[in-house]
Amino acid sequence: MYLARFLNELIKEDGFLLIDANSKKYLIGKPKKKIPLSIKLLDKKLHYKLLFYPDLYFGEAYSNGTVKIENGNLTEFLEIALKNIGRKKTNNIADFLNKLRGTYRLITNFNFVKKSKINVAHHYDLSDNLYDLFLDPKRQYSCAYFKNENDTLEVAQNNKINHIIKKLNLKPNQKVLDIGSGWGALAIEIAQKSKCEVIGITLSENQLEYSKKKVREFNLENQVQFKLIDYRQLNEKFDRIVSVGMFEHVGRKFYQTYFNSVRNLLNDNGVALIHTIGSINPPRNPHPWITKYIFPGGYTPSLSEVVDPIEKSGLIITDMEILQMHYAHTLRHWKERFLSKKHKVLEIFDEKFFRMWEFYLAGCEMAFKWSDQVVFQIQLTKNLASVPITRDYIY
Repeated sequence: MYLARFLNELIKEDGFLLIDANSKKYLIGKPKKKIPLSIKLLDKKLHYKLLFYPDLYFGEAYSNGTVKIENGNLTEFLEIALKNIGRKKTNNIADFLNKLRGTYRLITNFNFVKKSKINVAHHYDLSDNLYDLFLDPKRQYSCAYFKNENDTLEVAQNNKINHIIKKLNLKPNQKVLDIGSGWGALAIEIAQKSKCEVIGITLSENQLEYSKKKVREFNLENQVQFKLIDYRQLNEKFDRIVSVGMFEHVGRKFYQTYFNSVRNLLNDNGVALIHTIGSINPPRNPHPWITKYIFPGGYTPSLSEVVDPIEKSGLIITDMEILQMHYAHTLRHWKERFLSKKHKVLEIFDEKFFRMWEFYLAGCEMAFKWSDQVVFQIQLTKNLASVPITRDYIY
């Protein structure tokens, strides 16, 4: 079987049992468990689909139920697979198909204001009840900051907020813009801790309503505003700009537009902090399954793709931090909470949706643990005197 031969060339550490659609068994690698984890294929087409394009078809098959996992779970299988694949390409055919798909997407994907709003709604306007099942109480849907890997999710998310606030070096009465404000927690915390005036912008109607409700609950109407508006539609000046988990949705064609906008919106002595998922590999094509089913229009850039438009905009990089492993820990918490609430997820969505989101959370966890995904925190200014000359104000 060609698929078994391909997998045996790929899997050098640990292993599993592959059972094809004809019930024939193949031992892949050298399993560590006495009774190895089994991957059971229920559709003969997968014998070739998984050989030629596993990046797309395995996720689809798991979601549809045509791949079954026995004597283990999805996370255990993805750990074996991603540990062996690492930062390499899966195979030449899959790489070629990714390039074709990625080139077509680059040519045809225009994240203009209307399209950006549609893409945001696809993911963030699913159901507020869904996000309550696995996020922390502040609904922070971005990488947490683990000072200790045993930190609870709540502690790590508060660490993240405080870390960002320190990097912004806020002063009372400054005007702050939060681009992609999510469910509003960061903007509210900035207002509470720094006595600044904050404007949060989002393209999600659900997030907007939730954020406005929270502002009323905290009695911060005079300090915090939330608006349903795209960053390209603003024409104001701000002392501080922060953007957490939004840059992944900008689209490669609009990187220059984005950083030009940040520069135009920032006061001469202002400070901006951009927090985004990124890749430690050279520029590559987006993951086909994630962009098809989870984040249409999304892309995690290589550092080289970000630095060039920053330099051309006239902004200055005054600090940069790479958060490695933090998102793997964050996703592990989200996944475990999501799986533990399966009965509640199935009250809102069907079994296919549950498996699809299990694959999304577990797959991303392993990508941050074993593959090329990290988080960039990039501090930007318009002149070198805008921030202190040491990092003491952060730590």
